[in-house]
Amino acid sequence: MNQHHTPSSRRRALVIGASLAGLSATALLRKAGWSVEVFERSDVELFGRGAGITVQPELHEALVESGVDVSRLGVEITDRIAIDQKDRVIDRVIYPQIVTSWDKLHHLMRTMIPSENHHLGCNLQSVEQSSFGVTAYFANGRVERADLLIAADGYRSTVREIYMPEIQPIYAGYVIWRGVADENAMPKSAKDTIFDKFAFFLPPNNKIIGYPIPGQDHALEPGHRRYNWVWYRPVDKEALETMLVDESGAYHPVSISPAKVRQDLIDEIKRAAKAQLPPSFSDTLAAIARPFFTPIYDHMSPKMVFGRVVLIGDAASVGRPHIGMGVAKGASDAQALAAVLRDASVPIEQSLAKFEKDRLEVGLKAVERGRMLGEYLLLPHHSDSAPHDAHWKEFHSVNGILKNTASSEFLKTH
Repeated sequence: MNQHHTPSSRRRALVIGASLAGLSATALLRKAGWSVEVFERSDVELFGRGAGITVQPELHEALVESGVDVSRLGVEITDRIAIDQKDRVIDRVIYPQIVTSWDKLHHLMRTMIPSENHHLGCNLQSVEQSSFGVTAYFANGRVERADLLIAADGYRSTVREIYMPEIQPIYAGYVIWRGVADENAMPKSAKDTIFDKFAFFLPPNNKIIGYPIPGQDHALEPGHRRYNWVWYRPVDKEALETMLVDESGAYHPVSISPAKVRQDLIDEIKRAAKAQLPPSFSDTLAAIARPFFTPIYDHMSPKMVFGRVVLIGDAASVGRPHIGMGVAKGASDAQALAAVLRDASVPIEQSLAKFEKDRLEVGLKAVERGRMLGEYLLLPHHSDSAPHDAHWKEFHSVNGILKNTASSEFLKTH
């Protein structure tokens, strides 16, 4: 059994979860003078299956403060376009943005953390607190003591389950189908129409979105990049239950891993795309061997701090992916936490109380904005019942969706 005691000279933190929020917290707290160990339950390094990430200003700022080299962060795009069924552009918004991949961000953040502080195959079992601090017990027999424990273990957080088992993710009523196509596998017509843009197709109750991201080995050169393809589709709870059953008949509660999504569901989404989507989007899907789906959930914890235990990122709250804020919020949580904990003369409890007050508000705003943008998928759209008021125009018109998707501007308004 390994037992580690906190050295008296330097405050020590344990981070649970080595995804992007956890890596951010580890890197930023180390820069703030803490000794930090990060623990990941998986016994292999995490990878993101090429998932696309929009780089919000908040994320960019946290990366810079972490010490990451942001010079080749992703693909730079300037235009957002909406197309119709025949690939004609029906609206355009100038919105300069860098788009990247989960893998690229993970690679950059991972380089900030020495391997001796990054531990795989460590599945947290329980947590104890005392006046001295926190003790974490892992399934492999490891026991770790520290001044602080940071839960960055995602929306199905083990740590949150310990302290607030009643807070469970709530299904939003739709799923997101995703995949990435290699740039050189896309037909020329699709590349010419959508590749270098943040592109949307917005029929009633569906959202199809795509944008370029770095390719294999984080390549940014034309011809070597990939296209991140996304389709939000309403699915009722009963249908979702059947979709969460794999080829062998095993049921996966809450979510199913991409490799286990059944072939008949993939065949169905490809048929539906051919029938319903513009050629650029359906042809791009044809170039993706195994798209996969993730159910969309809402979740907001009313508390983020429990003594010397603090929740960050998706463990604390999840704003739906329309706002593109998941990684940015996790990194910003980490940045805010490091900022309040920098001064060793301030009691940790006092610092955590300030952190919780500030970040709960941000989390709530993100959850509310995600819900507003998600309404488009479930509300009636025909003219006699659609409430075409200012709210509808801002969040559910084509132009409103182009402006508000993957944007953190709402955080600047009070």
